[in-house]
Amino acid sequence: MKHFVYIIHSSKVGSYYKGYSIRPFHRLREHNEDSSRYTANKGPWKLVYLQSFPDKKEALIRERKLKKYSKDQILRLVRTPLNEIAKFKRDSSSKIVIILKLKIV
Repeated sequence: MKHFVYIIHSSKVGSYYKGYSIRPFHRLREHNEDSSRYTANKGPWKLVYLQSFPDKKEALIRERKLKKYSKDQILRLVRTPLNEIAKFKRDSSSKIVIILKLKIV
C-alpha cells in the first residue's frame, strides 16, 4: 500500500494545506465538502502536489517537514520532479487511473 503526502491550495484564501493520506483524491473531496475542520469554508481546494512513499513512517516524516515550508518553498517544490501529480489522471468515470511509463526493450 502506498502512502501519500499532498499539498492543496485554496485560491479563495490564498493558503496551502499539507496532509497525509492513503487515499489522497478521496481526501481532497473531503476537503472540498467541508469535512475537515481546518479547511472548511476556505475552498475550493485544488491538489497541487503529491508524493508517494512505501511506508507510513516516511510519509509522516515528510509531511512534518512540509508543514514548515514557506509559500515560496511550496511554489518551488510544486515544480520539481518530486511532484507525482502527472502520474495520475482522472478518467471519464472519475476513477483514478495510474499511468505507468513502460520501457519496451
